[in-house]
Amino acid sequence: IINNYVEGTQGAVRDRASPSGLHFRDSKRKVDYVLAYHYRRRLARHEPGAASPEPGRGSASVALVSNGGTGKGRAEPPQQQEEDGQRALREWPGLPGLEVIQLSPLDALEEERRLQREEYERNLLEAGLEIEKDPENKSQGLSFVRIHAPWQVLSREAELLKIKMPTKKMYEITEEKGILKTLNEIWCKLTEPLQPKVPQQGNTKMKTLSYPFSREKIYLYNIKDKDTFFDNATRSRIVREILKRTSTKARNSMGIGTLIANNVYDAAYPLHDGEYEGQNDDMNERKLLYQEWARYGVFYKFQPIDLIRKYFGEKIGLYFAWLGLYTEFLIPSSVVGIIVFLYGCITIESDIPSREMCDQGNAFTMCPLCDKFCDYWNLSSACATARASHLFDNPATVFFSIFMALWATMFLEQWKRLQMRLSYFWDLTGLEEEEEHPRPEYENKLLQKKLKNKNITTENSNENEKEKLTWSDRMPGYAANFGLILFMIMLTFSAVFGVIVYRITTAAALSFSTNETARSNVRVTVTATAVIINLVVVLILDEIYGAVAKWLTEIEIPKTEKTFEERLILKAFLLKFVNSYASIFYVAFFKGRFVGRPGRYVYMFEGYRMEECAPGGCLMELCIQLSIIMLGKQLIQNNLFEIGIPKLKKLLRKLKDERTVQKEMDTNQSKDPQQWDLDYILEPFTGLTPEYMEMIIQFGFVTLFVASFPLAPVFALLNNIIEVRLDAKKFVTELRRPDTVREKDIGIWYNILSAIGKLSVIINAFVIAVTSDFIPRLMYQYAYSQNGTMHGFINHTLSYFNVSQLKAGTQPENSLFAQEVSFCRFKDYREPPWSPHQYELSKQYWAVLSARLAFVILFQNLVMFLSVLVDWMIPDIPKDISEQIKKEKTVLVDFFLKEEHEKLKLIESFIARDKRKRRSGTKSKRTRAASFSQCHRSPKGSFTSFSSQHTVV
Repeated sequence: IINNYVEGTQGAVRDRASPSGLHFRDSKRKVDYVLAYHYRRRLARHEPGAASPEPGRGSASVALVSNGGTGKGRAEPPQQQEEDGQRALREWPGLPGLEVIQLSPLDALEEERRLQREEYERNLLEAGLEIEKDPENKSQGLSFVRIHAPWQVLSREAELLKIKMPTKKMYEITEEKGILKTLNEIWCKLTEPLQPKVPQQGNTKMKTLSYPFSREKIYLYNIKDKDTFFDNATRSRIVREILKRTSTKARNSMGIGTLIANNVYDAAYPLHDGEYEGQNDDMNERKLLYQEWARYGVFYKFQPIDLIRKYFGEKIGLYFAWLGLYTEFLIPSSVVGIIVFLYGCITIESDIPSREMCDQGNAFTMCPLCDKFCDYWNLSSACATARASHLFDNPATVFFSIFMALWATMFLEQWKRLQMRLSYFWDLTGLEEEEEHPRPEYENKLLQKKLKNKNITTENSNENEKEKLTWSDRMPGYAANFGLILFMIMLTFSAVFGVIVYRITTAAALSFSTNETARSNVRVTVTATAVIINLVVVLILDEIYGAVAKWLTEIEIPKTEKTFEERLILKAFLLKFVNSYASIFYVAFFKGRFVGRPGRYVYMFEGYRMEECAPGGCLMELCIQLSIIMLGKQLIQNNLFEIGIPKLKKLLRKLKDERTVQKEMDTNQSKDPQQWDLDYILEPFTGLTPEYMEMIIQFGFVTLFVASFPLAPVFALLNNIIEVRLDAKKFVTELRRPDTVREKDIGIWYNILSAIGKLSVIINAFVIAVTSDFIPRLMYQYAYSQNGTMHGFINHTLSYFNVSQLKAGTQPENSLFAQEVSFCRFKDYREPPWSPHQYELSKQYWAVLSARLAFVILFQNLVMFLSVLVDWMIPDIPKDISEQIKKEKTVLVDFFLKEEHEKLKLIESFIARDKRKRRSGTKSKRTRAASFSQCHRSPKGSFTSFSSQHTVV
């Protein structure tokens, strides 16, 4: 064993596995990272005449393989390797102990991967890491490489990465005074049952001063134990950085990412802190998170955000902090939404237009809804639709739209404040963006570009190192992006158009039906089935668009992971936004606008008229469309898919590994699976983009069309209460432990949220002005009503049509209507048949249109002004946090000066003592030379020992 690198001959060592599964076999060194790979031993076919290898000589003999010089040699280009092998056969045909092995293509590929693994692991050892490896004592199987970072490596990398670590200095956090302090104390007492039972890290009134780690200033830090100074998350982050930048010459692998992509390794991951449930009483952070956060039984408790950040890192901690704040903010909007809905329920009986529509004495005879097969009908038959529309189409919805626009602004402002507070307590203030390693795909493309350039010489090699991909290299990718995104958007519109065709044709088919029940429920049947079809299409296209967006981003060849993630987010959001809201936009702003009028209808296909809105307006249908798509996406996509798919993948991976194990049982295998075995079965972490995406799309449902569906925040709140615990359970129990990433904000997601908030103001203004009857009612009451009431509003909105002017072949056949019909009514502002300008748009139409546009402008400017006012009134950085940041800088300077002063005193005392020794003259020149040498090497007198002396002080 060299550096705990276990060779195949030491198979018996396997029995002495670490009891906890978190350490090397010496039970002292932590396993900071694990590499997993599948191996397959080659099945050699010997040349005719070649002696069969003896069992005992297998390791001593030299194997000449078809893809590389010797089994233990360094990897070279395949052509060179083959030439070397052929030359060896010619030169030493009778060399004793020489085996001639012909490898199948599969064995050759496995040999090449083995050589790459050996070279990569040698390079890791050279970087200072310590490795422990399982013996490969089966014909094929799964093996693990466990990595430990010693103190020298951790301290070196922490300094390079500028990781902030706690110093010995602590300072008091200034508390709020006066009424704010009293209110805070009352709030803490009230919410005490809701707090998770996690141990507080020290005194909450004191904060440890942190400073980027420096080996020269090691005396500043509070190092009680070198093994625990860097926590597990920091250790794994440091090892990951080394893995990413360690390369191999074979295939020009740029790091662990490339090796995993080339199937040299299957996975690379840090370990969880033990099991999350079990009989043992050992408490670890994973088990604590499971008990106090990742169970549905603790849905009423606050999230232990600090513990989440400590275990998973700042990036994931910020996501759950954002999700928690968003869920809390949904509570007041849900309460107001319920009040608005109840207002509609209470005022439904006093709504005059609904009563007029339901009054059978008015006898408004309406024009047929289709040609030939549809009869005239009474408006009172649509009474139920009109009454239901009032629940969502009432004056309170205007107030609710303004409220939700201000709610969105306040939510974003509060998030900025919370983000700043977390940045201060998590030591993210002043966090510099780390220089990211280029992605393996980018490096490969750059290498290909350099190889294509035939004029490369040693003179301009320095220039080639600075070479990078230009826009011309990426032009094919950009062109493919533009074309495919346009195609996908057109595909979404085509799906919406297909559903429209389904509605029109199905409505016509049901109208021809001889079944009276089918004919009477045409609108309900068509609407319900069309929305369900639309939901299924949206769910299918969502999955397709996610994969397409990833592929499009990959062919763009972004340089860094951050750029890749941002471009992926923008593409996925654009495609999923259009997919989720296209049908809702159609119902809100286009349905019923291009119908025409009796005698001059607009036809889509021959004989199929464009669909109209219901007599009560399109708002009720918009509400149905929005609610079913929103609830369907939340229930099926966000919950069933999120629970089911990871469990299915885990089961398949487990079955695959069990099938491999059953082929050849390993007698040396320990019975109890170790932590790395358990973690390998879990689903790999693929990023936070899906989690954010589903919440952002939900945020759009809550804000964009909230005027048509005031209960949207209620359903969003119920979903999020489950979503928080579902995500928590997934991270703790279903996923491998993610690599910790330090981030001080949520990045591009904030810009998307802000854009949705601003867009919601415009969309809600148009929904109220165009889709609802709010403006026509207002205009009638104050401009056309004789007594200032709503009496006569229905009659005012209906125009007359002379049935004798219907086109031949479109009149109702076998009309069963009770009385003879001379004039029928239709919903529009048009001149009557007896007017000189019959059926032209009336003055009322233009007046109402002007009022609609005026309302949009007024509403938009008013809400935008109020939003800007709220933004200005609420500072982005809380006052107490800005004061604490200033105080921390002052404390840091004072601490530095004090420590440097103490250090200087020690140096001066040492120099004075040395001078006294020289003046005394009692020692010889050689003794003084030894003293001078001791100044550099003696543990008690050296400069390197000042830190240790000062630590004691």
